Amino acid sequence: MTGTMTWAGLDVHARSTHAAAINTLTGELTRKKFGPGVTEPVAWLEGLPGPVRACYEAGPTGFGLYRAAVAAGIAIEVIAPGKTPRASADKIKTDRKDAEMLARLLLAGQLKRVVVPPPEIEAARELMRAHDACRRDLMTARHRVSKMLLRHGLVYPQTSTWTRAHRTWLSRQQFPETASQLTFADLVAAADGLTARKAALAQQLSTLALEPLWWPTIARLRSFRGIDTLTALALHLELGGDWQRFEKASALSAWLGLIPSLKQSGETSRQGAITKTGSGLARRLLVESAWHYTRQPRIGATLKNRQEGQPAHVLQISNRAQQRLYRVHTKMRTRGKPGNVIVVACARELACFLWAAATAD
Repeated sequence: MTGTMTWAGLDVHARSTHAAAINTLTGELTRKKFGPGVTEPVAWLEGLPGPVRACYEAGPTGFGLYRAAVAAGIAIEVIAPGKTPRASADKIKTDRKDAEMLARLLLAGQLKRVVVPPPEIEAARELMRAHDACRRDLMTARHRVSKMLLRHGLVYPQTSTWTRAHRTWLSRQQFPETASQLTFADLVAAADGLTARKAALAQQLSTLALEPLWWPTIARLRSFRGIDTLTALALHLELGGDWQRFEKASALSAWLGLIPSLKQSGETSRQGAITKTGSGLARRLLVESAWHYTRQPRIGATLKNRQEGQPAHVLQISNRAQQRLYRVHTKMRTRGKPGNVIVVACARELACFLWAAATAD
């Protein structure tokens, strides 16, 4: 920032905040420690010789300090901690040193900021992540039921579980010991409670997706095979509701961590596993959706209903995605590539097609 006089770095924790500021005019380094909350750090930043530019690393404390500082007219950034340069030989790490390091790196322009979502995006994303956490808890609860049955030599004879027939079979299971019977009843009740909770959250998210703020983009994403309302909403929210911030499709796939890692030294260059940066939820959903493209391209009744009313150029992008990803899957399969490698490659290209549809005029 041209004309910045003071550069400040803050190491923010739940019960303390360490701050360091560098005055470029005098070269003076100022340090300060605060208790919990954002009021004292913001007041301290306001008292520094201006203009002031500050930063802190993204973490569990969220964006409260950012929003309070912006409201006070302070230029502040939230930094991606995974991309903060750190010396491998530096074995002494303290909050005080981290704050000073952030101030110096901010002055040198060596930090990478993250996009802070608007409050309504963040609130909706919290609801979506609560649904995903409930899904994981439900999977764990169901595993506990099946593993207890397995310990007692009881195996469901059919392949599909947690259907109505499976629930009827579960209700008939009896154990000779009272403690085992009580344990089994508790495990089944826990699974039932999580099932009801997951359905309620899904209903709330489906209603939220229909709001004018979200629906135009979500309706476009639903035009793609393997992507329905909840998946489209989750992808939209994980990207901060702004697909335009990625200048090109490859930038999105890199942000999602779907590109191969690279080790290059001298004349040697070797690609490795995908980087797995960015949103893990968005990456998982894209990989799950990519499995739908292993089958031959077609537009069934369900997909046709989802595509109803969408612009012709969006439908063309969706159809090209089916053709392209099926060719990629077929070609890589004939080359003997592992199935998980193929589906990740398809997920990477699917993200690019989704970007094209979401950003199209």
